[in-house]
Amino acid sequence: MVVSRSLTRIQERPEGQATFEMSNLRPKTTNLPFVVWVSQKAGARHDVRVKVAHSAKVIPSQMSVYSVRPFAHVEGPGLSSGDEKFLEAWLTKNADALIGFWDGNIEYTEELIEIIKPL
Repeated sequence: MVVSRSLTRIQERPEGQATFEMSNLRPKTTNLPFVVWVSQKAGARHDVRVKVAHSAKVIPSQMSVYSVRPFAHVEGPGLSSGDEKFLEAWLTKNADALIGFWDGNIEYTEELIEIIKPL
């Protein structure tokens, strides 16, 4: 019984900690009023998505998930309509870079940051 409790705790992801699969792009890089989280596909069954939050601290209940193609809110609390328009414009402007990163053609976050265009 003690062993199963320990395994459960190991499998849980504590709030406030990012996974190694995601990288955050700060507002200074994107010129958006929130943080954008990007990742590579890594076995995901869905197409390109980003997560957004108003803080760099990962709190899953406060993160919104958006698909890149087509642009759509997928899950989470969602952004205001104004912020959603900013995100859609930024995603459109950076679609090739984000898709390249998702597909692994851009291997490192540093390479992605070098080609990201702010809004």
